[in-house]
Amino acid sequence: MSPVGEVGSPTRPLQFAGKTAIVTGGTRGIGLSIVDLLVRGGASVVVTARKQAELDEVGEQFGDRVAVVCGGVDAPGHPENVVRTGIERFGSLDMLINNAATNPQYGPMTDTDLSAFDKVMAVNLRAPLVFSREVWSRWMAEHGGSIVNIASTGAFRIAPNTGSYNISKAALVQLTRQLALEMAPKVRVNAVAPAVVRTAMASAQVQGDELAAQYPLKRVGEPEDVAAACGYLLSDAASWVTGTVLTLDGGVLLLKGTSEIPPT
Repeated sequence: MSPVGEVGSPTRPLQFAGKTAIVTGGTRGIGLSIVDLLVRGGASVVVTARKQAELDEVGEQFGDRVAVVCGGVDAPGHPENVVRTGIERFGSLDMLINNAATNPQYGPMTDTDLSAFDKVMAVNLRAPLVFSREVWSRWMAEHGGSIVNIASTGAFRIAPNTGSYNISKAALVQLTRQLALEMAPKVRVNAVAPAVVRTAMASAQVQGDELAAQYPLKRVGEPEDVAAACGYLLSDAASWVTGTVLTLDGGVLLLKGTSEIPPT
């Protein structure tokens, strides 16, 4: 992993010492970069994902600064287990990053397999709500905290074959705003909305330079770009920021409504 610069800046460093975070889907790509940034900033992190082998690798990488809990974010009882682990292991639960997502449906909505649609909604929308409710009731309602949801630029546009995913992310944006209002002033709730980021999920899209050339900033996103934005929103530097969605797209939405906009 090649972090983008140091954690924070000389004037307002991002400091997370003594704080505990949960990162869902934290063993690869964006999630792993967020874990890395938080640990370098001094935080302890509970990482959850579906594959124990990947979790073991993260545990070896970060040592006792990380606790791992295996399971699907939509599995009954899993959010409660993750939250309980954070409080019992590290003594607090100050940050939640709802990063885990899935996209098993590809094709027009008129032909959608409804079981696939339900899975997308369970992982991408319902799970962030359940995790948010759990951290609220178990810690943040009394002690405060910050939540960041990983949305997508797909929330803001129509695409031919990824309707279920984009609908789930649009709803996640609305959930972010709703929770920001309901949880204020104790808890800040924000989201980031990346375009294409160089992850395993997007590997076919980012091969070569063709896609990058279509972006105004002439590159696709890197996981560290998203982690840096999350770090800002989680930190005290964003103490007057809630209910916002920070778009991370290399300028691609500037092309919205033109024939030049590349796929996301």
